[in-house]
Amino acid sequence: MTAHPQTPQFFLTSPSVCPYLPNQFERKVFTHLVGNRAGELLDLLTQGGFRRSQNIAYRPACEHCRACISVRIRVDEFQPNGSMRRVMKRNRDLIGRMDPAGATSEQYALFRRYLDRRHASGGMAEMSVLDYSMMVEDSQVETRLIQYRRRGPDSGFARTSDGALVAVALTDIMADGLSMVYSFYDPDEVSRSLGTYMIVDHVERARALGLPYLYLGYWVEGSDKMDYKIRFQPQEHLGPTGWALYEGSDRRG
Repeated sequence: MTAHPQTPQFFLTSPSVCPYLPNQFERKVFTHLVGNRAGELLDLLTQGGFRRSQNIAYRPACEHCRACISVRIRVDEFQPNGSMRRVMKRNRDLIGRMDPAGATSEQYALFRRYLDRRHASGGMAEMSVLDYSMMVEDSQVETRLIQYRRRGPDSGFARTSDGALVAVALTDIMADGLSMVYSFYDPDEVSRSLGTYMIVDHVERARALGLPYLYLGYWVEGSDKMDYKIRFQPQEHLGPTGWALYEGSDRRG
């Protein structure tokens, strides 16, 4: 029997070493996002904790661990804390522009520096310029690239900037929110806290678009790599009975 072309088929990966927790192995369930209803399917799957990578939607399906928890920020209720407000003030000289998702050599150079300095041993460390182009452009859903640059001399009036590229966010626009697929930044600009800056900026962009949520992917309790996500509250976590307000506290004020 042949499956209906609009009916997704799901597959399970083989076990591999977990990149977040020691002595753990990860498996993922995934399906392909194809056809003119790919965006609708992604919206539905995201509600169930899936994430997108190119034209694949996936979620953890580990045999002995449930540490990966889907997280989304409640946009209308979010207010930056004192530390976040200082980060936004520190980056007043930046301007972010939302463009169609297209890869450039300038982006790849920044991406390469980011990986080499921050994730040299990670799974993306060997990505070529072609791999990067596919990550950015191989999407059948509504995807945008937000490029953050230092303000140029004409940016105050014309809302453009020809300054140096310091950060990039690949972002999906869904029916109920923005989803930050992947982001990277200049590793020399540590004092700017650009990861925090981009998340707060995305909250404001979602608010301006009238979207109630910003999806941040997975929070993994016990993983230093993922611990930053818990700071952005109020946020909801996806549990066995659905999305619910996280009752913990922001430990970093």
